[in-house]
Amino acid sequence: MDIKQAIGAIVDRVDLTGDEMRSVMQQIMTGEATPIQIGGFLAGLRTKGETVEEIVAAAEVMRALATRIEVSKDHLVDTCGTGGDSSHSFNVSTACAFVVAAAGGRVAKHGNRSMSSKSGSADVLEVLGVKLDIPPGRVAACIEDINIGFLYAPSYHSAARFAAAPRTELGTRTLFNLLGPLTNPAGAPHQLLGVFANRWVEPLARVLRHLGSKHVLVVHAEDGLDELSIAAPSHVAELRDGQVRTATFRPEDVGIERQSLDEIRVDGPEESAAMIREVFAGRQGAAADMVALNSGAALYAADVASSLVEGVGLAKEALADGSAAHKVEELVSLTA
Repeated sequence: MDIKQAIGAIVDRVDLTGDEMRSVMQQIMTGEATPIQIGGFLAGLRTKGETVEEIVAAAEVMRALATRIEVSKDHLVDTCGTGGDSSHSFNVSTACAFVVAAAGGRVAKHGNRSMSSKSGSADVLEVLGVKLDIPPGRVAACIEDINIGFLYAPSYHSAARFAAAPRTELGTRTLFNLLGPLTNPAGAPHQLLGVFANRWVEPLARVLRHLGSKHVLVVHAEDGLDELSIAAPSHVAELRDGQVRTATFRPEDVGIERQSLDEIRVDGPEESAAMIREVFAGRQGAAADMVALNSGAALYAADVASSLVEGVGLAKEALADGSAAHKVEELVSLTA
C-alpha cells in the first residue's frame, strides 16, 4: 500500500493492517513520501485513532531503522513519556532518570527537544550542562559507568527526520509522540511510560507486550498529567510476566499527601532546570514529591524495588543524601 492509498483509507476510518502500516512507515522514513503526504497521513491517523496493530507495526519499522547501542539489559529502564499533556509542568521524567540511576537502576533515557510542550528532555538536559550529541559508544559507556546515559532521539532515529518538518508545522500530537517511548535505542526492557490521554494507558501496555518488554508501568493521571500525579488519582496499566493488569493509583497509597500542581508549572527549560536543581538540593514540596513518586514507580518497573512503596523510599533516600544531584555532575562531566 502506498501512502496515498493509506490516506484514503484512514480518511474513511478504515484501520490499516500491520503489513500496510509497515509499508507506509517505510515510505515515510526513507524519504519516499512528501511532507504534505506525511502531514496528511499523521493528521488523518490521529483523527481516525491509531490501533494497537498499527502502532506495533510502526514501532517495528522505526526500531529496525534506528542506530542501536549495546548495554546490559539488567534493570535497564527508560522514563521517556509521550509528552503533549499541555500541563506546563517541569521535566519530571528527566529528573527521575537521575534519581533512579542514583538508587540502583540503570537508565537509558530516550528523549528529544520539545515538539508540543514548553520543555523537552533534551532542552532541560542541555541547560543542566549535559552534552547531547556524543557518539553512541560514549552513551553506552555512561550507562555502564554511572548508570545513566541520554539517547538524543535525532542521533539514533535519523530516518525520522523526514517527518520532523510536518510534525513541527502540525504543532499537535501525532503518532510520533506515541512512538518515541516505544523505540528506545538501547532496547530497555523496563519502562515508566507516561501518556497524554487515559485512552492510551492499556493499549500501549499491550503494544509493549507485543514488542517484548519485560516490566512496564503505563500511566496517566485524572488531572491530565502524563505522570503519576500528587494531585489526583492516576490510571495504571502494568505489564509484567506477559500479563497486562490495570489499576487506579492514589498518591496517599505511598504516604504522599495530595497537593496543587501550581508549584510545578514552568515556562521553559531554564525554569525547569532550576526546579530540578532545587529538588536535588533538598527543597521539599510538590516538585520533590512528584520526583519521589515517579522515581519510585520507575525503580519498581526496573525491578530494583519489589513494590512502589519501596521504590518511593529508595527515591527519597537518593534525594536526601545528594546522590541524585551527584549523578547530574557525573553525566555533565562524562559528556563534556
